[in-house]
Amino acid sequence: MAEPRQSRTDLGRTLLVCAGMFLLLAIVFVISSVIGAQRLSLGGALCALTGKASCSLSAEERAILFDIRVPRILLAGAVGTCLAAAGAAYQALLRNPLAEPYLLGVSNGAAVGTMVALVFFGAHEWSRPVMAFGGAIAATFLVYRLARGRAGAAPERLILAGVIVTTFLSSAIVFITTVMDATRIRSFTFWLLGDLSGTTSSLLTVAFIAAVVGVIALVMNARALNLMMLGERDAFDLGVEIGRVRLIVFAAASLLVGASVASSGSVGYVGLVVPHLVRLSFGSDNRLVIPTAAIAGATFVIIADTLARTVIAPRELPVGAITALIGAPLFVYLLKRGTAAI
Repeated sequence: MAEPRQSRTDLGRTLLVCAGMFLLLAIVFVISSVIGAQRLSLGGALCALTGKASCSLSAEERAILFDIRVPRILLAGAVGTCLAAAGAAYQALLRNPLAEPYLLGVSNGAAVGTMVALVFFGAHEWSRPVMAFGGAIAATFLVYRLARGRAGAAPERLILAGVIVTTFLSSAIVFITTVMDATRIRSFTFWLLGDLSGTTSSLLTVAFIAAVVGVIALVMNARALNLMMLGERDAFDLGVEIGRVRLIVFAAASLLVGASVASSGSVGYVGLVVPHLVRLSFGSDNRLVIPTAAIAGATFVIIADTLARTVIAPRELPVGAITALIGAPLFVYLLKRGTAAI
C-alpha cells in the first residue's frame, strides 16, 4: 500500500508545481505582450487576449498584439520548452551536469542542417526542420560514440567530445557562409545568435508539435532515467531496457533541439541553467524535473526575448546574447554553491 500512496503523492506534487509554474508563465506572457517599442495598455491587452471584441485597443494596436507579439511570444515559449526539456534529459541520461545541447554540439549540428536546407533547399520550407533534426541527431550520436570508452561515457570525455564536434561544426558553418552574399551573411549571423523575429505560422506549428511530442516522450521515460542515474548496470538489473530508453531519449532530445534551432537559431544556456535551477528548487526526480523544466524554460526564453526587443528599442538584440548574459553568471553562482551535480 505504501508504493501506490507514494506514487499518488508524487503525482499530486508534480501537478501542484506545474500548475504554479503555468500561472507564472501566464503572468509573464501577459506582461510580455504589453511591453515593446509600442506599449499597449494592460487592460486593453487583457481584454483582447480573452477574446472580447469591444476593447480599448485600436486596430493598429490589435495588429501589433496578434500579428507580431503573440506569435513571437508563443515561439519563444516553444523554443524554451524544447531546450530546457532536452537539457534535463541529456543531463539525466549521460549523468553529467554539464550536458546540454549547446555544449554537446547538438545545437551546432542542427544549425548546420538548417543552413544546408536554407542554402540548397530554400524553396521547400519543410526542409528546414527536417534537416535540423537530422543534424541534431547526427551530432548527438557522434559525440556519444567519441566519448564512449570501455567504462562508458565519462563526463570529461563527453565534454571533450562535445568541444571537438562543436569546433568541427563551427568550421562547417563558416564554410557554408562563404557561399553566401554579404546581405545573407549578416542575417545568418544574427540568426545563429538566436533570432525570433522571423516567426512564421509553419515554424511555430513545427516548434509546438515537437515540444509536445518530445516532452511527452521524455516524461514517459522519466522513471527509467531516474534508475539510469544510479548507473546503467544497476538500471539493467532493475529491469530497465537501456538500449531502448537511450534511443528514445536521444531521438526525443534531438527532435526538440532540431525544432528549436530551425525556428530561432542557437540559443545557449537554456538547457544548462534551467534544469539546474529546477533541481535546486524541487529535487532530482525526473518525473518532476522534466515537465517543470519545460515550463520554466518557456518562461525564461520569453523574458529573455522581451529584454532583447525592448532594451535598445526599436532595434533588437539577439535573444541568445540575453540568455548568455543571464545564464553564464547564474551558472557560475550555481557552481559556487555546489549545485552543479545530479
